[in-house]
Amino acid sequence: MARDAQNVVTVGKIGAPYGVRGWLKVQSFTDPVIGILNYEGWQLVQQGKLSERVVAEGKPHGKGLVIRLEGIDDRDAAAMLTGAQIQVARESLPQLDEGFYWMDLIGMDVEDQQGTAFGQVASMMETGANDVLVVNGDRERLIPWIMDDVIVNVDQENGKIVVDWDPDF
Repeated sequence: MARDAQNVVTVGKIGAPYGVRGWLKVQSFTDPVIGILNYEGWQLVQQGKLSERVVAEGKPHGKGLVIRLEGIDDRDAAAMLTGAQIQVARESLPQLDEGFYWMDLIGMDVEDQQGTAFGQVASMMETGANDVLVVNGDRERLIPWIMDDVIVNVDQENGKIVVDWDPDF
């Protein structure tokens, strides 16, 4: 099965088996965490191999989730999936009325209002107070995601973010 990396999104990761009946712990990258259960057609990617799976059951457990996949009925079968990335089709993500998915910001060029290039967005961090752009260029910069204050403009079409940020920080 061919798949286009632009059309899939990693939404979580399979953890260790939970119990003896095929349940698995799941690390969800969605917000809220339980939102991962709303996606159908999970594609598990492990060691370069792809397998499609259907979630039979899922529920909150502590701060995370546990799930049971169709066809996985014992601990040994579940253990074989540990570490697999959970991907879904990008078109299954909800449309945003405003704002951005973090994945859409990765790779965008970042510069200040004077045109000084800072580099490209390597990743995003959640800090509690606000999200932070991790920008790699001549060095790594951490730039707070504060719209209309620090983040002046996001031009998705041209892949550019303009910031009000001192180049020396």
